[in-house]
Amino acid sequence: METTLAAGKSSPFRQGVQAGVTIAIGYMPIALMFGFLAKTTGLTAAETVLMSVIVFAGASQYIALNLLSIGTGMFEIVLTTFILNIRHFLMSASLNEKAEPDVLWKKALYAFGITDETFSVAAMKEGTVTASYMFGLILMSYGSWVVNSGIGYLVGDSLPQSLQKSMSVALYAMFIGLLVPALKKQRKIILLAGMAAVINSLCMLLLHISKGWSIVIATLAAAIAVQCFAKESEAEQDE
Repeated sequence: METTLAAGKSSPFRQGVQAGVTIAIGYMPIALMFGFLAKTTGLTAAETVLMSVIVFAGASQYIALNLLSIGTGMFEIVLTTFILNIRHFLMSASLNEKAEPDVLWKKALYAFGITDETFSVAAMKEGTVTASYMFGLILMSYGSWVVNSGIGYLVGDSLPQSLQKSMSVALYAMFIGLLVPALKKQRKIILLAGMAAVINSLCMLLLHISKGWSIVIATLAAAIAVQCFAKESEAEQDE
């Protein structure tokens, strides 16, 4: 009871900071791995930290590292990460319905810090969310991601060689961790992933398209095909 009253009396910013602690802790291992993998990819410390500062999107940054390692062009990397982050437009629009009215620049500022995790926490909060609450929430998650990216880059070489080699699968482990929960909720995710894999293989093996463009084409084609299939299924059920 006292904890509830204390939370009610604390400022929205402080509530956001408290809510962001768990996200900050969860980001630590992933950011450390990103920093280490960025170094093995050939990025400098400044480039690694700057990517986390500007992009602040874990899955996109991991994909960017993978594309860089196979020599993908800049335009293909930008396009691929943009496609991956299109969902952020939907999350921002959804959260705007829950946010209290405020000046545009404040909303634009905290919209930059919206990730899957911060969106989930803000969306589950009772009542509306304020700009101050979002700033506190994002301060913790953003700070953890940027700082631990730099730490991962610096301390990566000090880790045992066996651990360094095992961390090379961090990218695939992260993607599997993101994909499996979604598979439990929507079966069309399985269809999407399978179709994208087939299209990507066809583009590379039969059409001899570069790896970067194969990923872009497979992502777009699979997403469009699955969405059309889902709409047809819904229409048949309505009939």
